Amino acid sequence: MSTNLSINLKRASKVYHEGENIVGVVVVESSGDVRHEGLALLMEGSVNLQLSTKNVGIFEAFSNSIKPITLISTSIELAPPGKIPVGVTEIPFEMPLRARQAISPGYPGLLETYHGVFVNIMYTLKCSMKRSFLNKPLNAGCQFFVQYKQQDPAPLKPVRCEITPATIRAASSAGARAAIPQFQVYAEIDSTVCPLDKPLTGKIRVDECSVPIKSIELQLVRVETCGCAEGYSRDATEIQNIQVGAGDVCRARDVPLYMVLPRLFTCPTTTTHNFKIEFELNIAVIFEDDYLVTENFPILLLRSR
Repeated sequence: MSTNLSINLKRASKVYHEGENIVGVVVVESSGDVRHEGLALLMEGSVNLQLSTKNVGIFEAFSNSIKPITLISTSIELAPPGKIPVGVTEIPFEMPLRARQAISPGYPGLLETYHGVFVNIMYTLKCSMKRSFLNKPLNAGCQFFVQYKQQDPAPLKPVRCEITPATIRAASSAGARAAIPQFQVYAEIDSTVCPLDKPLTGKIRVDECSVPIKSIELQLVRVETCGCAEGYSRDATEIQNIQVGAGDVCRARDVPLYMVLPRLFTCPTTTTHNFKIEFELNIAVIFEDDYLVTENFPILLLRSR
């Protein structure tokens, strides 16, 4: 006799805001009558922190002290011990999505779902059917997504800059400066305060360049900081890279910048007691000899209309 257990949410997008009810059904499909010792549903939300391998040596003393941060943990009983008939049985449920009361000053409340490299914020529903000791319990899981409620749009903060050999701080020696080709690039970001559901836009213009250009790229970078009172690990990783100019682009002509922010790999800029999630935008100009010039723009992501 086979028995399958699954969780179906009523909302197809699986996106919820704090204060809403998560509504769905637990489906039990069996080829025969099923005796059980009770069905329970658990809703969990947690932040998992991980140190990068390059920092293990530095933080060996406290690496084991970084434990998952529980954001929410609620359980309900779906059915008391009994018997489920043959066929398909749907058991409806409804659970409120509310942050638990803060038991410590560092509790951040409910945060948006985020899938990073060293920081992961996840919310799941787990259903368990207990059976007799001769049969293993049946388990089913389902992930859902939490988003902040939309707020009034923040004021735009445009930024403009010129990239020339004189602005490159990385060239510390006179010999390195002499090796840099002569160029002048103008870049503009329409706003460094970016709503998550709107594209990031701007433009770039190559006014002059003494050598051919190979590529112009727009890079979105996440900067994750995690740790505890003894120390912190800060790592930057690339989320996505868009080539906005291929080959030796025309001089004195605006090249538009347009980037749609990925859904799960970005979230509102977050700062808590134990970790931070920040974002940056890089405009990279790659010359024909693979010489790379990059301009960095810290950006603030938020959930607005």
